Amino acid sequence: VQLQASGGGLVQPGGSLRLSCAVSGHTFDDSAIGWFRQAPGKEREGVSCINYNDDRGHYLDSVKGRFTVSRDNAKNTVYLQMNNLDPEDTAVYYCAYVDHWEVDTIVDVTTGCPYVFDDWGRGTQVTVSS
Repeated sequence: VQLQASGGGLVQPGGSLRLSCAVSGHTFDDSAIGWFRQAPGKEREGVSCINYNDDRGHYLDSVKGRFTVSRDNAKNTVYLQMNNLDPEDTAVYYCAYVDHWEVDTIVDVTTGCPYVFDDWGRGTQVTVSS
């Protein structure tokens, strides 16, 4: 599976951006897409995820209420709407794919998303600054 994240840019604090993750290749009905970010000097962290058959998003606590993940299966695209952005959100954002998200899949306790993802796309830079 190939993924390409886009939509990043420079935005002022309090502003909004919508990231897109275009997915190509064969995907499974119980697959999931995750969003991750890595800020300079920091470890990569999971931000959000959504599975193929469920509209319910999962989020890192610090983005709950500000970020919304959604998907358009017809367009093979997953979105991350980011509102009320803060300078702490500055990072390179990546999307990733995992074949199967099942009942016994090990999850990241910070997001509730699968801990391991199989395929990764190139990131898109998000900079929040005045």
